[in-house]
Amino acid sequence: MRKLTYYVAATIDGFIATDDGSVDFFPVGGDHGPAIIAQYPETLPTKVRQVLGVDKPCQNFDTVIMGRKTHDFGVRTGTSSPYAHLRQFVVSTTLPEQPDPDVELIAADPLTRVRELKREKGLGIWLCGGGELAQALLPEIDQVFLKLYPIVLGQGRPLFGAGGGLPEPAKFRVLTSRIFEDGVAFIKYSRVR
Repeated sequence: MRKLTYYVAATIDGFIATDDGSVDFFPVGGDHGPAIIAQYPETLPTKVRQVLGVDKPCQNFDTVIMGRKTHDFGVRTGTSSPYAHLRQFVVSTTLPEQPDPDVELIAADPLTRVRELKREKGLGIWLCGGGELAQALLPEIDQVFLKLYPIVLGQGRPLFGAGGGLPEPAKFRVLTSRIFEDGVAFIKYSRVR
């Protein structure tokens, strides 16, 4: 079965964006940048891949799933299909229709749809964001690949949404970790089932 991986950047106080959805505070470049290109080239938006001349095949994921707020960030940057090199899904109960011919809308029951996707053949499924969707899909998240930035934001959009709670803690174990000279840490976690 394919795995659902929440691959995301976060501050050390657990935020993935400001309250208005901005991620401008995350530094671009540094010595962790080439590691992203080398290990996770498919997680770069298609436009960024083109600008950087990244023509690597998908190594980890062939499918991306994102919430509406994450998709809207791409729309604000001028594209309704941010990851055209992947099979794309947007989870939203408020979008009136499919946002782009290359993006499938999941309007209800994302857990069931993710379970179906996991049974299909292919590479992994990347949960791009956001935190509320990560909270909703937590029962199906197999791995968390965290890019942890040495920043304290103080408030914003939490890594796993706000509120809701869990019936019991979801436990993960560290698979690998790497700290870069620029202070960014990559930590890979696997679900303990």
